[in-house]
Amino acid sequence: MRACVQRVSSASVTVDQQVVGRIDRGLVVLLGVGQADTQEDARQLADKITSLRIFEDDAGKMNRSIIEASGSMLVVSQFTLFGDCRKGRRPSFTQAAPPEVADALYQAFVASVGAQGVRVETGVFRA
Repeated sequence: MRACVQRVSSASVTVDQQVVGRIDRGLVVLLGVGQADTQEDARQLADKITSLRIFEDDAGKMNRSIIEASGSMLVVSQFTLFGDCRKGRRPSFTQAAPPEVADALYQAFVASVGAQGVRVETGVFRA
């Protein structure tokens, strides 16, 4: 799995001119699922991201996790994180998991984050 994580003061995702996910202070996670990824990978990545100490404490130091900061997470599927541009001018996505596998692992990641007490919003898979 590959994730691009960004701390935000607010974020939303819109599909067909309709907001499908919105958070205030928290993290936006663009999540790509690879062919070799497993349920355990989804759980471990969820644990890692929810434990990252990237929110300020009272002293202004980045010393709090999203859980400690009472933040939310917006998770958006992004198969292009597995794009390979080493050859030619057209990216290859052969390392990305097939949609049915990727969707199941995407949902497993979201469930694992939610099980840790983080409010999770999502985009629409394959939108």
